[in-house]
Amino acid sequence: MYELVIRTATIVDGTGAQAYTGDRAVKDGKIAAVGEITGSGAREIDAAGKLLTPGWVDVHSHMDGQATWDPLCSPAANHGITTLIMGNCGIGFAPCAPDDASHDRLIAVVEDVEDIPGAALHEGVEWTWESFPEYLDAVEKFPRAIDVGAQVPHCAVRTYVMGERGTNNEQATAEDVASMAAIVKEGIEVGALGFTTSRTELHTTREDAAMPGTYADEAELLGIGEVIGERGGRGIYGVVSDFHNWEQEMDWMKRLSIDNNCQINFVLFFREEKDWDRVLQQLDYCREATAEGAQLIPHVGARPVNILLSWDGTIHPFSFHANYAALSIMSHEERLAQLRKPEVRAAMLAEDDPLMGDEFMDTIIAGWDKLYELGSPPNYEPGPGDSIAAKAAEAGVTPRAYCYDLMMKNAGKNVIYFPCFGYGANDLSRQVQLLEDESTVLSLADTGAHCGVLCDASVPTQMLSFYVRDRQRGHRLGLEQVVKMQTHDTARCVGLDDRGTLEPGMKADLNIIDFEALQLEAPEIIFDLPAGGRRMFQGARGYVATIVSGEIIMENGEYTGAVPGALIRGPQQRHQAA
Repeated sequence: MYELVIRTATIVDGTGAQAYTGDRAVKDGKIAAVGEITGSGAREIDAAGKLLTPGWVDVHSHMDGQATWDPLCSPAANHGITTLIMGNCGIGFAPCAPDDASHDRLIAVVEDVEDIPGAALHEGVEWTWESFPEYLDAVEKFPRAIDVGAQVPHCAVRTYVMGERGTNNEQATAEDVASMAAIVKEGIEVGALGFTTSRTELHTTREDAAMPGTYADEAELLGIGEVIGERGGRGIYGVVSDFHNWEQEMDWMKRLSIDNNCQINFVLFFREEKDWDRVLQQLDYCREATAEGAQLIPHVGARPVNILLSWDGTIHPFSFHANYAALSIMSHEERLAQLRKPEVRAAMLAEDDPLMGDEFMDTIIAGWDKLYELGSPPNYEPGPGDSIAAKAAEAGVTPRAYCYDLMMKNAGKNVIYFPCFGYGANDLSRQVQLLEDESTVLSLADTGAHCGVLCDASVPTQMLSFYVRDRQRGHRLGLEQVVKMQTHDTARCVGLDDRGTLEPGMKADLNIIDFEALQLEAPEIIFDLPAGGRRMFQGARGYVATIVSGEIIMENGEYTGAVPGALIRGPQQRHQAA
């Protein structure tokens, strides 16, 4: 008898092959049989008219803290994600010296760079580790619903080895590099999937300083890369960079990859439309580098870099108004009561826009032609006619007044959408082109991070509901293509060969989906992190069941209480079915 049999589903198996109707049987947490299953299961599910896909694999999360207290890594499981990879952007919590000052230092970096509430981290993270192996042990002990894998973060390693010198981005000595490389090697030997570093000035601390490792020289970067190369082609080196001098930056990445037989996963994004030609050149560079023996894998997003603005969020168009200052420290209920008062509204609208002379910030404050109501269902591809400026003109009111009233809707939880980088074409055509490029991998959800302004953990749901089914302002992607993007392709790019398809012997991580009912819900700020910390949460409808290692963890949007998830230790090989 099988543990689970799913019958008459529309099988989208993750290989890119055309969907078909069939069955899948699960035994010992693996897919044991395919086709027309004659045997019975301890539980059987009639999935007629429903999609059966592999579970989604999210390769860019920042769950390094939350994974130690939340079995669901919410909202990952709400969106069919069954595997999460942490330790991205060089950010994480190990190694770390066992003292409060060191803990505070790492938490401050995570809070400043990734907008994860410091109070939540102070209360939620128990710090039972010093070394990276001890951190993995702590993660492994916690019962969880989904699988998580980790990478060794440069920021933590550099701070641990160099102290204040590392924090201040002083140049590492040869001895420093050797010590860092030894820590990275140790981490990989006990199960880290690789190493990551950040080289972008977007990642700054509250003192407006670059995070540790941003300006590491080639000796440091390549010295650490040598230990990655000892993994026999299975090591991963992750990079996020501004690419100010992109050819120079990609040159050292190519040399590192070839010399050490390792894979470089790097973040590929752009800010302005004028940067698009550079992106295309980078893609060409990757193809040429592949011919030379390099492994350069661009990681791209399904959405432009965006932030969500709301009264309870980190920032919104009225954050810097003098009349808002006293309201900013109130609870949601107290703030909303004040904002509903006509005299408060009138005073806020009477103020001049407190412009700062910074293009990014001034767009948030008064860039009404680039700000949009996200709406319900959310619209991530608005056109010029959807802007607050355009809608205000139609209504015959000022954009400021229109925005204020818009934010007051839905009990003061309504969200303003600001696609801040990569939306110069005023549609998602650039994202589609990147997603369709054969060299790229879908990534950059930042799951667990940017809690006050973002919830891109919902991207897997958007990929199916929007890009495959609902998109109107450009061509749609194929169902089989999209499923492969976020299962097989994502799993393989982090060395996981045991999941991501529905073939016999593969790990039984599955989604059963009512495709017609699949829909993103509007995001909203909730306060359910430790210490009452806030986060942007976005739910989904249409997931009939999400299954990890053959056990149902989510059923019709509700958690079952099952904890079949595990820590992934190192690259995983495909299990050969009996």
